[in-house]
Amino acid sequence: MAKVAFLGLGVMGFPMAGHLAKAGHDVTVYNRSVGKAEAWVAKHGGAFKTTPKAAAQGQDIVFCCVGNDADLRSVTLGDEGAFAGMAKGTVFVDHTTASANVARELFAAAAKSAIHFIDAPVSGGQAGAENGVLTVMCGGEAAAYGKVESVIAAYARACRLMGLSGAGQLTKMVNQICIAGVVQGLAEGIHFAQKAGLDAEAVIEVISKGAAQSWQMENRYKTRVADTFDFGFAVDWMRKDLGIVLNEAGTNGASLPVTALVDQFYSDVQKLGGRRWDTSSLIARLK
Repeated sequence: MAKVAFLGLGVMGFPMAGHLAKAGHDVTVYNRSVGKAEAWVAKHGGAFKTTPKAAAQGQDIVFCCVGNDADLRSVTLGDEGAFAGMAKGTVFVDHTTASANVARELFAAAAKSAIHFIDAPVSGGQAGAENGVLTVMCGGEAAAYGKVESVIAAYARACRLMGLSGAGQLTKMVNQICIAGVVQGLAEGIHFAQKAGLDAEAVIEVISKGAAQSWQMENRYKTRVADTFDFGFAVDWMRKDLGIVLNEAGTNGASLPVTALVDQFYSDVQKLGGRRWDTSSLIARLK
């Protein structure tokens, strides 16, 4: 069992930290709003601290899941950041979906203090975090990854080192590229079925047994048919992720016409008032 800290107790971090506690690890948590940290301790035990530095002190591994590059820098760097509290040889594991550039920046900053940094974004959404079945894609040094893989298993069904620092974030970008096209295709398919007078649920039941099958089809078709979009990953966060993808593509020269188009479709959903709707809400703009 390990002594660990978890920074960031949002819809992902709260249950992920909970799985660490259930697995028997000694968990200390930090959250920007103290109320969530207090609620987590009331539910799972352990302890909470009021700064990232204090939470990181004395830990073998520090985990993190926050919102974006700026949030990540705020909990790692500076006098009260986690890096300032970590001992030499310990490992920081970042589950934030962020840029590859910030991953490399923090890898270098950590190395100056003789600590290790692993970028480890996740896929599987809120349900995956709650059920402990996330997919984790990692970038960093093999030796550091070896120290954390078995601990990450508390909330992951798959975890793999993809390469050097930044490779985890780049792999997550591939994940979001693939999801974007599938979500739009499913929205158009259901919309077409409804316009054609078909029973959309019956259509999905049939085609999901063939080549059109996908996780999105199996898990999100009912929300689209019912026009309920209050489950899962929010549109605002998807646009943040796609912005990271498109910025990286501008650097590496990748051509992503479908991804760019779907990003604009999500902009339309935001204008409809759907900033906090889940990503299946693409169908709303078709209607």
